[in-house]
Amino acid sequence: MLARVYKSTGSWYTVKTADGNFSVARMKGIFKIDGITSTNPVAVGDWVNLEEESGGEEGGMMITGIQDRNNYINRQSPGNKHQHHIIASNLDQSLLVATVKYPKTSQGFIDRFLVTSEAYHVPAIIVFNKTDVYKKKDLEKLQAWQQMYERVGYKIVPMSIKEGNGVEDVKQLLKNKTTLMSGHSGVGKSSFINAVFPDLVLRTQEVSDWSGKGLHTTTFAEMFDIPGGGKIIDTPGIREFGIVNIPKQELSHYFPEMLALLNECQFNNCLHINEPGCAIKQAVADGKISEDRYVSYYNIVESIEAKSY
Repeated sequence: MLARVYKSTGSWYTVKTADGNFSVARMKGIFKIDGITSTNPVAVGDWVNLEEESGGEEGGMMITGIQDRNNYINRQSPGNKHQHHIIASNLDQSLLVATVKYPKTSQGFIDRFLVTSEAYHVPAIIVFNKTDVYKKKDLEKLQAWQQMYERVGYKIVPMSIKEGNGVEDVKQLLKNKTTLMSGHSGVGKSSFINAVFPDLVLRTQEVSDWSGKGLHTTTFAEMFDIPGGGKIIDTPGIREFGIVNIPKQELSHYFPEMLALLNECQFNNCLHINEPGCAIKQAVADGKISEDRYVSYYNIVESIEAKSY
């Protein structure tokens, strides 16, 4: 029997079978997937093989295998920096909910998310929420970011759930697609899902005043069926987005504006840091590549260097 994983709690999984019924299942033994050392072998979005559990006191279903994934998005495991954690699989797109303020989403966090999406061939969208509370300086920052990311080719949607602005635009982008939704705690992911699915009433929490950081309300990734078609995967609030399995020599391949110029560098193994004849650095100097995006690239290279020792 084939089923799709809708929720993972680490040892038990909520799955939906082809006939539309939900069931609770657990994993039979430990699955080893070639080339993947993950803290969670079964992820939300996976298609799995199910069998009825025989002789078990709990009853229910047993996951006996995982179908090949079209793609997945992962991050460095918070508990073990040498392993990664698969956030979700079999995605059509990813949606990062960011905020210029309350809480502040750093450009470094946004760019790490975009790099990971590019590396696993998952088109990314950035939604800047809470525009109703932005002051003049915040709106100028939003406009600058919007211009910078749209120039690279990313879809940007300003949104205010409180005022209803942009919500319908985002709903249209989700239609008939499986979308991973991610972002810091407190950016309004649960509030957005409540707007899309009024019957769910997910818990939401205010941003902690003293730290400016959101408080975690979602503990496990969970997939929901969107009325009218499509699925959205809500994820726990992520404080950091650690990149894994991307060598520093390949990092520039996942910055679209850099990828277009790589063949123009003097050296084919150019890291775009100190090498002569670098087309990327020249493009930054000429204003063709955003200096802020280049700084993000440089910082990620440095973090990969630090990890390799």
